[in-house]
Amino acid sequence: MAAPTYSAVFRDRNLAVVLLLGFSSGLPLALTSGTLQAWLTVEGLSLATIGVVTLVGLPYTWKFLWAPFMDRFVPPFLGRRRGWMLVTQLSLAAGLAGMATLSPREDVAILAALAVFVAFASASQDIVVDAYRTDLVKPEARGLAAALNVLGYRVAMLTSGALALVLAVGSAGIGAIGWNGVYFTMAGLMAVGAVATLWGREPETVAPPPRTLEEAVLAPLKEFFSRKGAWVVLALIVLYKLGDAFALSLSTAFLIRGAGFSADEVGYVNKGLGLVATILGVLAGGTLMVRLGLFRSLLVFGILQAVSNLAWMALAAAGKHFPLMVLAIGFDNVCGGMGTAAFVALMMALCDRRFTATQYALLSALASFGRVYVGPAAGWATDPKHLGLAWTTFFFVTFLTALPGLAMLWWQRETVRALDRPAGSPA
Repeated sequence: MAAPTYSAVFRDRNLAVVLLLGFSSGLPLALTSGTLQAWLTVEGLSLATIGVVTLVGLPYTWKFLWAPFMDRFVPPFLGRRRGWMLVTQLSLAAGLAGMATLSPREDVAILAALAVFVAFASASQDIVVDAYRTDLVKPEARGLAAALNVLGYRVAMLTSGALALVLAVGSAGIGAIGWNGVYFTMAGLMAVGAVATLWGREPETVAPPPRTLEEAVLAPLKEFFSRKGAWVVLALIVLYKLGDAFALSLSTAFLIRGAGFSADEVGYVNKGLGLVATILGVLAGGTLMVRLGLFRSLLVFGILQAVSNLAWMALAAAGKHFPLMVLAIGFDNVCGGMGTAAFVALMMALCDRRFTATQYALLSALASFGRVYVGPAAGWATDPKHLGLAWTTFFFVTFLTALPGLAMLWWQRETVRALDRPAGSPA
């Protein structure tokens, strides 16, 4: 079969489905975290109660535990991936509508229980959407699919985060619909995901599910570790985004305390410009990947990620310099977005289609491992009571932290290049 033309990649209907499913995945997250906290705070609940309610997000951390179940069992409609997607989307709509009928002051325990259910259904949707995207798109479109998934996800987080707060209390000429109205509205928006699920195609290659639950749990691990260089590839997964995460872990604290910018300046530039730059980065990265392929994209974008940390070092040396802050934040987020597109494409390429849900969930959990623990390390390194590194030194260390991931990538270059081959399970 002839390779698809460059323009044909962009005309693939599957990419529109991926974008809509990214929106569906991102929508519930804020509704069980930031937006829910805002609702509880406005209703006057104690900080202790709000603190406990933050634990409702735990299913996102542990979703790999039930991913094998979603690989093993097939709903009686729409196939293994789309069937589970529709089940989770209808569950999310029902859970959010249920939350909309409650009052935090009178029903906080029931509200928290429903929020846990929504988080569980949302994490389950993430499992199967990641698996479906991985099974659906062709190798040459992985970067674009990753970019569009991130775009949909970010738009959804704005919708259920910032827009939800505006709709709840009313602002800028928009009438308030109240918190209950917001949750009813968000329940209705889950129809976006359901429409995408029904519109989506089955993957061209449909692998048979594992025959038993035991096989669904053990076979993905056996298959992955049977590959040459599997442990090095896992190290690459941990290290590739580590330098980027290390630099960003204290970026807000640095801008306010280290560089002397005001909180509103940081909010407008770091959050507003940063979001736009990240979206531009993932879209640029996904587009360039069609030409560059997986290995060259990971290498070029990884180098740019590392260099972008030096922009933070330059800002630390210059002090309060607004144009340099804009440059550092914009450059860092564009490069980080490009790296994210390539990195998600790498995790997609590493999955065997028999066990996509389980392997992708495990790889994404492993990828988050480093990002979770760099924050405490960064705090210890910069705190004057501990190591007390100057900010310029700290950001140079984050640049050095990015280099081992690039070394691992170069070491595994033939393995990564082989992942760009046409459809088929990784060898």
